[in-house]
Amino acid sequence: MWNPKNYLAMKTNFEDESTHFISSDFSQHGFGVSFLGLIASIAAIYLLILDRTNWKTNILTSLLIPYIFVSLPSWIFSVFRGEIAKWVAVIAVVLRLFLPRHFPDWLELPAALVLLMVVAPNLFASTFRSNAVGVAVCLVIACYLLQEHIRASGGFRNSFTKANGISNSVGIILLLVYPIWALVVGTLHKTYSSQFGLG
Repeated sequence: MWNPKNYLAMKTNFEDESTHFISSDFSQHGFGVSFLGLIASIAAIYLLILDRTNWKTNILTSLLIPYIFVSLPSWIFSVFRGEIAKWVAVIAVVLRLFLPRHFPDWLELPAALVLLMVVAPNLFASTFRSNAVGVAVCLVIACYLLQEHIRASGGFRNSFTKANGISNSVGIILLLVYPIWALVVGTLHKTYSSQFGLG
């Protein structure tokens, strides 16, 4: 039965609601951690594509595969872990084994990524991706790639002034932003949770 008092009653318990809202925002959204993970994954794919063009650098681009594996948002990762990815992985393996001349070199790293997503155990695919281990892996890879890029460019200044250095530098900096922001948000969430007794 309709009760007009339910609609006219003014809520005064703002503190509990705001605490719940902030807590859920930290735990579910992380103030853009998922979005930055998507941007970082796109930047890593961009660097993989650049490696196959005239803007090639001497950095170890195969490290971008575990970076993408860890930084992809869960909703995209679940698609690549599903039935479609299994078919893509089977086709890639069959082409590589039985028709190696028809399997282009530039497809090896993307095929390795899809294969890694399909066959990775749940410990890696679920647990490590969603905690500090995955963020630490991304941070180490991004720092290593940045220092290798600076060294290959001939110094910090050259990495931002040469034509091919700027695009690679921007991509690698985007790789670095995601794990740093995820660590900041994770630390703030732990501090906030312990201060207000939230789980």
